[in-house]
Amino acid sequence: MSRARQPPLVTGISPNEGISWTKVTIRGENLGTGPTDLIGLTICGHNCLLTAEWMSASKIVCRVGQAKNDKGDIIVTTKSGGKGTSTVSFKLLKPEKIGILDQSAVWVDEMNYYDMRTDRNKGIPPLSLRPANPLGIEIDKGRFPQKDLESLFPGMSADFTSENFSAAWYLIENHSTTSFDQLKTAVVNLKKQANKKNEGSLAYVKGGLSTFFEAQDALSAIHQKLEADGTEKVEGSMTQKLENVLNRASNTADTLFQEVLGRKDKADSTRNALNVLQRFKFLFNLPLNIERNIQKGDYDVVINDYEKAKSLFGKTEVQVFKKYYAEVETRIEALRELLLDKLLETPSTLHDQKRYIRYLSDLHAPGDPAWQCIGAQHQWILQLMHNCKESYVKEQKGNSLLHSPMLDLESDVRPPPIGHLSQTASLKRGSSFQSGRDDAWRYKAPQQVIFVEKLTKLVVSQLPNFWKLWISYVNGSLFSETAEKSGQMERSKKNARQRQNDFKKMIQEVMHSLVKLIRGALLPFSLREGELRQYGGWEMKSELSGQWLTHVIQTVRLSSESLTALEIPNDMLQIIQDLILDLRVRCIIVTLQHTAEDIKRLAEKEDWVVDNEGLTSLPSQFEQCIIHSLQSLKTVLDCKPGEASVFQQQKTQEDVCQLSIGIMQVFIDCLEQLSTKPDGDIDTSHLSVDVSSPDLFGSIHEDSSLSSEQRLLIALSNCRYLERHTFLNIAEHFEKHGFQGVDKITQVSMESLKELDQRLFEMYIEFKADPIVGSLEPGIYAGYFDWKDCLVPTGVRNYLKEALVNIIAVHAEVFTISKDLVPRVMSRVVEAVSEELSRLMQCVSSFSKNGALQAKLEICALRDTVAIYLTPESKSSFKQALEALPQLSSGTDRKQIFAIQNKGNTSEVTACFPALLVSSEMQIE
Repeated sequence: MSRARQPPLVTGISPNEGISWTKVTIRGENLGTGPTDLIGLTICGHNCLLTAEWMSASKIVCRVGQAKNDKGDIIVTTKSGGKGTSTVSFKLLKPEKIGILDQSAVWVDEMNYYDMRTDRNKGIPPLSLRPANPLGIEIDKGRFPQKDLESLFPGMSADFTSENFSAAWYLIENHSTTSFDQLKTAVVNLKKQANKKNEGSLAYVKGGLSTFFEAQDALSAIHQKLEADGTEKVEGSMTQKLENVLNRASNTADTLFQEVLGRKDKADSTRNALNVLQRFKFLFNLPLNIERNIQKGDYDVVINDYEKAKSLFGKTEVQVFKKYYAEVETRIEALRELLLDKLLETPSTLHDQKRYIRYLSDLHAPGDPAWQCIGAQHQWILQLMHNCKESYVKEQKGNSLLHSPMLDLESDVRPPPIGHLSQTASLKRGSSFQSGRDDAWRYKAPQQVIFVEKLTKLVVSQLPNFWKLWISYVNGSLFSETAEKSGQMERSKKNARQRQNDFKKMIQEVMHSLVKLIRGALLPFSLREGELRQYGGWEMKSELSGQWLTHVIQTVRLSSESLTALEIPNDMLQIIQDLILDLRVRCIIVTLQHTAEDIKRLAEKEDWVVDNEGLTSLPSQFEQCIIHSLQSLKTVLDCKPGEASVFQQQKTQEDVCQLSIGIMQVFIDCLEQLSTKPDGDIDTSHLSVDVSSPDLFGSIHEDSSLSSEQRLLIALSNCRYLERHTFLNIAEHFEKHGFQGVDKITQVSMESLKELDQRLFEMYIEFKADPIVGSLEPGIYAGYFDWKDCLVPTGVRNYLKEALVNIIAVHAEVFTISKDLVPRVMSRVVEAVSEELSRLMQCVSSFSKNGALQAKLEICALRDTVAIYLTPESKSSFKQALEALPQLSSGTDRKQIFAIQNKGNTSEVTACFPALLVSSEMQIE
C-alpha cells in the first residue's frame, strides 16, 4: 500500500494584502496531486475554490473573495492529504473611494457625491469637491493600522467630503513620514489655492461692475424722481427706463459670456461623452473581451462578465446599450454551443463534465445539459462495448491459426486471477482493474478470454464516472458543492426524480449488453437466434477448458464486486449474478467432461508395475485425477456474497451426478479393457514388480511378459482396492465439495465395479479350474482302471497328485500377485474340483470292495489336503462323493484305510500341499 500524503502547508502568499478580487499566488508544500485533488481553498474564511487554478504541488493561483475577516489564514484542503495549515496570513484592505473622473475597473456609484453637492455644497464647482492632492506634495501613506486610527479618532474621517473630516487623521494617514520643510511647502500651496479662489471671485465681480453701477444710477434716479414729482407722474417713464437698463445688462452679459458659455457647453458635452465612455467602457469592450477569454479558455471570467452585464444592461432601453448587449448575447450563444459540444465530446473526464455543466447552467443554456451528457455517455459506453467485441472477433478470424482455445489443457501454466480493484479507487476513481502479470499469457489465452478481460475492464473503468455523474445530478452537486445555488439544485433534483426510471433503463441496458456479449463469447447456446447475430459471431471450434472458464468466472466476479461498491441497486446487478451462476455450472460440466477424457487415457499409462499389495499405479492415478479436478473447481463451487449454490437447480444436480457416474464408469471400462486386451496389444516393456515384501514366492521381471491370467489377477486386485478404498475416498471428496447425490454415485459405481470384478473372476476361474477339472476323469480311468475290478489300494494314484500340483500352481500364481486373493480363488478351484469328483463318483454304477477303499482313500486324501480352502459347497460335494461309495461294513476295512493313509505314499500326498506352499514363499525371497 502507498504511504499517506502529508497535509498541505502554505508557506507564502504574494501579495500578502489587497482588496477583494485581488489575484494572489499561493506557495507551499503538498498542495495536491492535480486539479481534481484540490477540494477546498479558503482565504480569511472565504471560499475561493471557484477561482482557484492549480499550477503544481507547490503553487496555486486564485482571487480573494469578499472575506468575513480583515486578516486570516490561507487553508488548502486536498483529497490525498486532508485539511492543511498555514504559516502566513493575508490582510484584506478596504477599497478606497474613487473620484468621478478617476479610472477604475469596477462600477462606481456616483449618487453619493451628487447628494453631497445638493445638500451641502451648492456653490462649489463639482470638480473641486475632492482634490486628488490638496497639499501639493508627495503622498507617503504610513503603515498605521486602520483600526488604530479609527479608535484614535472616534466618529471622525479622513475624507474631505465628510462632515466629520479630521485633518490630523489625514496627515497621519498620508504624510506621517513627511518632513517639516515639505509641510511648510504644503502650507504655501494651500494659500496659493485659496488666493486663486479669491482672485477668481474678485475678477468675476470686476467684470460686472459697469452693469452694477448703471443699475445703481437708475435706482437712484428713480428714487429722486419719485420724491420730486410724485409716484404717478414718473411711474411710466421709470418703468420704461428700468426695462431699458435691464435689457442693456442682459445684452452686455450675453456679449461678454457668449463665447465662454459656448466653450463651456462644448466642454461639458465632451466631458459627458468621455464620462459615458469611461463609465460604460466595460460594456463597450465586453464583446472583444469575451472572444479573447473564450480563446484562452477563461470561461469563468466570461460568465462573471456576462452576469454583470446582464444585471446592468439586460433591461436597458438605451439604443447604444441595447446594440452592444445584443453583440454580447450573440457571443454568449456561440459559447453555449461550444461548451455543449465539449460536454458531449467523448472520452471526457468526470471533472470536465461537471465543469462544462456548471458553465452551461451559469449561462442559462436551454434544455438540460446534464441529462444530455448522461445520455451521450450511455451511448458511448454501449458503442465501446460493441466495438470491443467486433475488434476481437475480427482478430480471432484473422489469427485463427495462431490461437487455440485448448492451448494449456495439459500444461501447468494457469493465468493468475486479476488483482482486486483498489476497491473503489476505480470507484473512488475509475481505477486500475488489472494486476501485474506477464503479458506472455495473452499469447496462450483464447481470444474469448482476452475479450472478456478487456470488456469487463472497459465497463468497470467507465461505469463509475457514469454512475457518479448521475449521483451528482440527483443531489444537485453538479451546480454547486456548497449549496450556493439552491434554485438550480432543486430543479436538478426534480428533474432527476422524473428521469429516474430512464436512468435505470440505461444501467440495465449496459448490464444486459455486458452479459450478452460475454454469453455470446462463452455461452452462445444460452442466447436466442436474433441475439446471437448481434452479440455472437465467434468461431467456436472447441469449447474452452475448465481452467479458462474458472479464470473468466474470477474476472466477472471481480467486476461484479467493483460495480457493487458503487452502491448500484442489487436488482440491476442480478443479471450479472445469473451469468456467473451459468458460467459456474458450465465450468463444472466442462471440467467433468474433460476429466472423463483424461481418465479414458489412463489406460495408455498403465505400466503393470505391481507393488507388494498386488496393485498398480492405476487406482492412485484415477483418484488423483479426480481430486485434482475437484480442487480446480473449488473457487467455482464456493459461493461469494450474493451468489447462489450451483446445485440449487434440480437439472444441474442430475447432470453433475450423471457426469460423475460416467467418470467412474469410464474408469471401470478402462480396467475391463486392460484385463481383456490381447497379448499383442499390451505394452509390457516396462513390466516389473515390487519385491520389498518377504511374503512373495517370486517376481515378475521387467523383461518378462504377462499372461492373460496374470492381467486378470492384477485387475481383480485393483478392483478389490477400488471397492474398499478408492471409491470411498472419492465419495468423501465429492461430499466435501458439496456434490449432490453422492450416495447414488457411489452405489451405481460400486455395483458396476462388482459386476466387472465378478466377470473377471469367473473368467480367471474358467482359465484355471477347467483344465484341472477336465483332467480328473481321464486320470481316474487311465490304464483301463475299473472300480469293479481293482487291486488292493496301496496309496493315491498319480491323477490326484497331478491335480494337487496344478492347484498348487494356481495358488503360487495368485500368491505372487496378491495374497488377499488366494482364499477366494482357491476356494472356487476346490469347489470346482470337488464338484467334478462328486459327479464322477455318483456316475460309477458299482464298486468292488477294493474299488470302494481306493475311492474313499483318494477322496479323503484330496479333502484333507485342501481342508483350509473348503467351503460349505465343497464340503457338501465331498460328502456326496463319499455317500456314493459303499459303506465299509467292518472295522477291518477302516483300519486298512488308516494304515494306507499312514504309509509314506499317502502321507506324502497329504503333506505335499503345505510343503509346496512353503517352497512358493521361498521363491520370492
